[in-house]
Amino acid sequence: MRYISTRGDQNERSFSEILLEGLAPDGGLYLPTAYPRIDSATLERWRGLPYAELAFEILSLYIDDIPRSDLMRLVAATYNEQVFGTKEIVPLRRLEDGVFIEALSNGPTLAFKDMAMQLLGALFEFELGRRGQTLNILGATSGDTGSAAEYAMRGKRGVNVFMLSPHGRMSPFQQAQMFSLQDENIHNLAIEGVFDDCQDIVKAVSGDLAFKRRWHIGTVNSINWARLLAQVVYYFAGYFQATKTNAERVSFAVPSGNFGNICAGHVARMMGLPIDRLVAATNENDVLDEFFRTGRYRVRASAETFETSSPSMDISKASNFERFVFDLLGRDAVRTAELFGTSVSTAGGFTLDVPDFEHIADFGFVSGKSTHADRVAMIRAAWERHHTMIDTHTADGLKVGLEHVMPGVPMIVLETALPAKFAETIREAIGLEPARPAGLEGLEALPKRFAVMPPDVAAVKHYIETHA
Repeated sequence: MRYISTRGDQNERSFSEILLEGLAPDGGLYLPTAYPRIDSATLERWRGLPYAELAFEILSLYIDDIPRSDLMRLVAATYNEQVFGTKEIVPLRRLEDGVFIEALSNGPTLAFKDMAMQLLGALFEFELGRRGQTLNILGATSGDTGSAAEYAMRGKRGVNVFMLSPHGRMSPFQQAQMFSLQDENIHNLAIEGVFDDCQDIVKAVSGDLAFKRRWHIGTVNSINWARLLAQVVYYFAGYFQATKTNAERVSFAVPSGNFGNICAGHVARMMGLPIDRLVAATNENDVLDEFFRTGRYRVRASAETFETSSPSMDISKASNFERFVFDLLGRDAVRTAELFGTSVSTAGGFTLDVPDFEHIADFGFVSGKSTHADRVAMIRAAWERHHTMIDTHTADGLKVGLEHVMPGVPMIVLETALPAKFAETIREAIGLEPARPAGLEGLEALPKRFAVMPPDVAAVKHYIETHA
């Protein structure tokens, strides 16, 4: 399996080469030269596999430069009951007829980001060990990516983490999860801005090839293909739990900010998983909903990015979106580079031609948005009707997912976090304090270690130089 850039870099690379890379040298994102296609017989063979074995089968289609025995060992050490608290890893629970919630938040940081990040930490340590190298991970988070990355990388040999987050814009629980870590290889930088400012800094640093190579800069954001690849697995796992035969189709409703989670669903669908609809659910930061309704992709400025009660989706520049548009345009790297390398940076966005916009339907995408009032109402309804407590992001997914239910097609809503991470809104909705897993009591009161910085690329580079 070889990998190419969405913007046309001619050098095909192996998985291990792009694992530590993040962005391609031309600023594009990596994708495989072609998606492996899964036939019905293979789907049937996979149907009864435990999660770790299913993950190995899927990952090995894309990873052929890590020995199979090593890959199997890394996957087995990641996806087990000790790490995720349940034998099923991503159990499916029925909410009502035809509507399910897939639990993706049983990992160490109570968010779906653990599903990929735990594997990424193991892959990084393995690859750095066999190369005899070190890596300085630079990432941006609007809430859950940061803690998932830090818990996966803390204490890992040869790895430092520099995580940027928007100062004061995460929930108290999310902030405490990150800032309370005292490990010497973990560095939290609170940027005076919004998530998109953090993400722009990561891309700017990664785009400085001399600096990137000198300081061995890598990324754990979903621009990293390995992270997105790990997320593909739970689409297959959810499908198998919701169906009895391969003749059935399902839809997935996915809370969407940076487009990584739902892009993994797009990959699964391209591989042949029988997905009917991929429902992109946004909050008030509705750049993706606007695109899927109109064909217009309009990046919002920092001042136009709302601070909401589903903060992990407070994003107005969806990095992974470029991967889907590349496929939508028939893998035309020249046009993709024009749109994302030129139009977005100079004009703040683009509008698709009518034929391209109409082609979106062939990929199964639909969308919708929620407000804070919608989230509160959905959390209350889930509790009163089904005695199920959901977090604010999952509420976005459930609200929009219910708008797109089709007769005879199960709708699987991807749970993205546990309610404990967003207690304030849960209390507002149902008047109850969400339960916390053992050991997380008093988290917000722990000593915090972080640095506040302006949204300045040079300042972040200097911090890396003096702390790596």
